[in-house]
Amino acid sequence: MISISSRTTLIAIAAALFFPAAPVAYADPPSHAPAHGWRKKHDPYYTGYSGKQWDRDYGIMDGNCNREAIGTVLGGAVGGVVGSTVGKGDGKTVAIILGTVLGAVVGNRIGKSMDDSDRACIGHALELTPNNRSVRWQGGNGLGYQLTPLRDYDLDGRKCRDYRLRINGNNIDEDRRERACLENDGNWHALEH
Repeated sequence: MISISSRTTLIAIAAALFFPAAPVAYADPPSHAPAHGWRKKHDPYYTGYSGKQWDRDYGIMDGNCNREAIGTVLGGAVGGVVGSTVGKGDGKTVAIILGTVLGAVVGNRIGKSMDDSDRACIGHALELTPNNRSVRWQGGNGLGYQLTPLRDYDLDGRKCRDYRLRINGNNIDEDRRERACLENDGNWHALEH
């Protein structure tokens, strides 16, 4: 015969096995880890700094801009006039940085060698990358780029971001702090400090 104290101990052990002390809590993936399959099932969009929802991140969330994929979306467009208007309605949109000042900001030599894919990598990184996280890519001009947003703020009613842009290769090694603001046309525009 089992004593009352032994029976109580057995019941306590059985209860502990079948009823854990704390329920399992399910949560969204942490901000530092990519969502992988979760995003496709629950949130198919990447919400940008501007509040716009983007169908694709082009590798930005993983820290590497896929300039080939961006180049495919941009197609034969010339001069960065496409911006967020590329392929409206078909999921082929990308943020882009515009402005004649861009060449003056990053340096005439570098600015002239940047193509639309590089400008789109900058714009989409400004749109999707949290502060103090970097995005890298290798430009078609042989230059390597690394963009790191530093801070967000409003300037004259526009959403703006300061960012660090490192550029190296072809005897160039630049580390610059830049600024861009989001304009009504949905594109990022470079500003001089």
